[in-house]
Amino acid sequence: MEAIKNFINNLVWLSIPDIYPTDIIEIIILAFIIYHLVKWVKTTRAWSVVKGLVVIMIFWLFAVIFELNVILWIISNTISVGIIAVIIVFQPEFRKALEQLGQKNIMKTILYFDDSRDRNEKFSDHTVDELIRATFELAKTKTGALIVIEEDVSLYEFEKTGIWMDSVISSELLINIFEHNTPLHDGAVILRGDRIAAATCYLPLSDNMQLSKDLGTRHRAGIGISEVSDSLTIIVSEETGKVSIAKDGKLIRNIDGDYLRSKLVIAQRKTKETKKLKLWRGRFKNEG
Repeated sequence: MEAIKNFINNLVWLSIPDIYPTDIIEIIILAFIIYHLVKWVKTTRAWSVVKGLVVIMIFWLFAVIFELNVILWIISNTISVGIIAVIIVFQPEFRKALEQLGQKNIMKTILYFDDSRDRNEKFSDHTVDELIRATFELAKTKTGALIVIEEDVSLYEFEKTGIWMDSVISSELLINIFEHNTPLHDGAVILRGDRIAAATCYLPLSDNMQLSKDLGTRHRAGIGISEVSDSLTIIVSEETGKVSIAKDGKLIRNIDGDYLRSKLVIAQRKTKETKKLKLWRGRFKNEG
């Protein structure tokens, strides 16, 4: 009991460090930088590397506790090379991050939060309907198609291999893109949200030796992009007219409209709509 009283007395007389306005400014700046750094990492392939680094740090801590000197020597002598390798491998992501930093309206980001970003809803119900309609119209005519739906990991580096479109998604437009003997029919279409980001994009082919030998380039490309990202890919076979989807390196073949809708709804991440949040009171011009 006496020890508890002494502990409480020590807390009462605990000195609080002096806080100056510059300290508060530094905290805000660092919080802003860390938030956007984490947000950027989670939307690129770097997120997989971060998880790998966490495993290495745990392994390093284990080596420190049990004094595994050889392992500690290896880690300490390879960490500098590893940092350089990460910078080289993720150079496109770093460049894109710097480009976005130069284009970002920082004050708008700080003072005004749009709930559409917080809801994480990827695309609308209308987009789901249009995708299903286009997919099975293409399947009826045995028109080959490769449609990649971006989720959290950015597909910007693959967009650069194609032609930028930035068009609203419609079944008519998708059908026309994959029509034979048209300039945009060859390659993949990449979708972001409710828009077609780019067409005629080249995708990495899967080198999985366990895949069936009867799968063509279109299916291997669909599986390949799902291995390097978290995207959902819709594949229409030109030979059979069958519809397949690729996700997480796995191919699900011969699906129907209901199954495709269920997968699109999962990718949609639809949540309840909420009001916009502002950090200050008042209204914008023409706002009700």
